[in-house]
Amino acid sequence: MAQNPNLAALYEAGVSVWLDDLSRSLIQSGDLKALTETDSVTGVTTNPAIFQAALSKGSAEYAAQVAELAARKADVDETIRTVTTDDVRAACDVLAPVFETTGGVDGRVSIEVDPRLAHDTEGTVAQAIELHRIVDRPNVLIKIPATLAGLPAIARVIAEGISVNVTLIFSVERHRQVMDAYLDGLEAAAKAGKDVGSIYSVASFFVSRVDTEIDKRLDAIGTDAALALRGKAGLANARLAYAAYEEVFGGARFAAIDGANVQRPLWASTGVKNPAYPDTLYVAGLIAPNTVNTMPGATMKAFADHGEVVDGTILGRAEDSAQVFADLQGAGLDLADVFDLLEREGVEKFEQAWQQLLDATAESLRANA
Repeated sequence: MAQNPNLAALYEAGVSVWLDDLSRSLIQSGDLKALTETDSVTGVTTNPAIFQAALSKGSAEYAAQVAELAARKADVDETIRTVTTDDVRAACDVLAPVFETTGGVDGRVSIEVDPRLAHDTEGTVAQAIELHRIVDRPNVLIKIPATLAGLPAIARVIAEGISVNVTLIFSVERHRQVMDAYLDGLEAAAKAGKDVGSIYSVASFFVSRVDTEIDKRLDAIGTDAALALRGKAGLANARLAYAAYEEVFGGARFAAIDGANVQRPLWASTGVKNPAYPDTLYVAGLIAPNTVNTMPGATMKAFADHGEVVDGTILGRAEDSAQVFADLQGAGLDLADVFDLLEREGVEKFEQAWQQLLDATAESLRANA
């Protein structure tokens, strides 16, 4: 089947197209496989909110399994773990051909540790290892949030030889800490005699949420200079993150780890939330080699319909992007506060979605008791 030309051009420009969605119906209907054949989809990301939506909207697809688990007296946590890892394993199998043809770079499916562990290093490490064991597929990525407690967990999980998707990165400073944690893990893995060439990682850098929060603050400031900066922070922030990636993985420390893979920047939160902005803004504006763009279905359809691949939307833009941030500070924005708030809210949103999933699953188990 012919690939959509716009998405195929994006992939040829070095951007792996990953779908930010997963459900059992998407797998069983054949729609996920079709997306690999028509829309250049080479990966899937999930998070607690995606699973909560999938299980609430697709109760029929999960009813028999939940009833079986209820009959076995499974508790809520075991039920959710079983259901979600089954979906991720099945998606990994769908994407296995992509994994093979890309030599392990793509064909990846992500599953996140319980968001209630975001500030628990030991709990994160233990569950990451457990999820990797349960899914039991070489193309799974374990998602770990880039909280302060998550950073040492990332290094330790990488050291175990487990591939990781680091999520909830909002600032370039935290991105640098994530890259350091990845290198720490690679060095420990190499020292332990593990095959570092089999370890892969992406750093999920959030984009649209940055604009949403900063635009709100710019509107509150209300000066002409402040208002002129609306819609510029998200792209500038990501472009500076890419410049940091080039610096770190073009450096001596990474070069000394023989056979290791770079940790690719992944652009997350790429659905446009402000209708005044182009609906492909966070795809067309972030094109560069060795990147991933994980898109919700609506954003992917928009780019397939009218997206354009233009060279130079990241490369060579670091100086301009740094000026945007200098102007934001000059306008009176407390950027450290912005990024701290976004991380707290990111963790809280996933915790809330997970709690909703826990509550709904508990009710289903009671109904089947």
